[in-house]
Amino acid sequence: MNTPVKPSGLQMYQNVVYSRAIHPELFALKARRVHHGGSYDLESWLMNGAHLLRFEHNSLCACEVLISHDSKLPENGVVNSFLCTGEHEYEHLFSRERANYMTTVQTETLSENAYAAAFDEYRDFARKNHALVHQWPDDGGKCLSIVDVQTHSREVHSQSYHLVAASGLFLRSQTIFELI
Repeated sequence: MNTPVKPSGLQMYQNVVYSRAIHPELFALKARRVHHGGSYDLESWLMNGAHLLRFEHNSLCACEVLISHDSKLPENGVVNSFLCTGEHEYEHLFSRERANYMTTVQTETLSENAYAAAFDEYRDFARKNHALVHQWPDDGGKCLSIVDVQTHSREVHSQSYHLVAASGLFLRSQTIFELI
C-alpha cells in the first residue's frame, strides 16, 4: 500500500506569466500599489504568501502571478508556468510590444531560528524601503509577504519575499520588465 506524500511548501508554489490582464476579483487582495515609470505602469498586489505584478505599456498587459499551486487560475493567456522549487530562471520576449520579462525564483525551507531571523530582517527591510508589505498568522506563527519596486525610465525591477511559518518556507523572486 502506498501512502500519499504531503507536498512541502516548496512544491506548492508556482509562477505563472500571462500575456493579458488578470482581474483582482480572483484573489483575496491584502495590499495594492501602482508604480508609474516613463511610459509604463506596474501594479503590485499582495495576498497571503502570494503576489501579482501587472505591467502595462501601450497595448501590452502582462502579469506575473506567484501563488500556491492549488489556487484556481485562468488558463487563457498563459505564456509559461513553473513550480517554484529550488532555483529557477525564466525569460520571455513580448516581441510585438518590444518588452522583455525576466524572473529568477529561489526557495528554501528554513529552520525555526533561521526563519525567525529572516522574518525580522525582511520586516525591517520592508519598513526602511517603504515596500508593499502584508503580515498575517498561520498555524506555524507569523508570516510575511513583501514586494519592493524600483522604477527606471525603460525598465522596472521588483523583488518579492514570502515567508510562510507553517512550512518554514522562504521564497524570493526578482523580476524585471524591460522596454527594448
